[in-house]
Amino acid sequence: MILILGGTGEARELARRVVPEVGAHAAGTPDLTTPAVFRGPVVSSLAGRVSSPALPPGEVRIGGFGGVAGLVQWLRDNDVHAVVDATHPFARRITANAFEACSQAGVPLLILRRPGFTPQSGWRWVDSVAEAARELPGERVFLTTGRQDLGEFAGCPQWFLARMVEPPEPPLPQRIEVLLSRGPFTVDGELELMRSREIDVLVTKDSGGAMTSAKLEAARQLGVPVVVVRRPPLPPAETVADVDGALSWLGTAGA
Repeated sequence: MILILGGTGEARELARRVVPEVGAHAAGTPDLTTPAVFRGPVVSSLAGRVSSPALPPGEVRIGGFGGVAGLVQWLRDNDVHAVVDATHPFARRITANAFEACSQAGVPLLILRRPGFTPQSGWRWVDSVAEAARELPGERVFLTTGRQDLGEFAGCPQWFLARMVEPPEPPLPQRIEVLLSRGPFTVDGELELMRSREIDVLVTKDSGGAMTSAKLEAARQLGVPVVVVRRPPLPPAETVADVDGALSWLGTAGA
């Protein structure tokens, strides 16, 4: 079995290309970039933090494993031959648990991480969301760090526009507009949004990917300062930047 720790577009694309009935024979045409033989089924695991997630093809399980010990047992019980961690670049705990569990269970682990943003002049880099909250340079903040981090800004006096997929839970900033929306977003749309709300600073994470580049381009065109939270460090596992690299690794690993 291959276990894909998912929740990202890359995880869904990987599942599409390795699930036998989807990847190898999609539209009746073999995918020649996909290794021909995998040992058993493919299972995608989602953390369950979003109520209506975009589901990958094939078998899907939702919810945690019960920490490192629970994941070790699950890997052994299900005869898992390889794990691909294709979670969000800021899913620090999931990645750490996957590394420890795979080490204990003797299961090969690959981390699939899309490249981060190319640094631009004028960006302010910080090591955490808490640091971003302490060093906000503006008064009207476009906040795109996700609903789980809103509490870090609860004591800030600034006005916030916070965009996310699902409604947040308190604590929240006292002055906040919550915009529920799912990307992808366009540069024109981001320009209109930031102009209409008179945004004077953008706070985001270095999550990379095309879905988040529109707001950065809009900020550049408007001359809006950007505060970027650095990614957490990765454990010492083999890492690739795209789905093709993951497919190559799976072929080499004999999964």
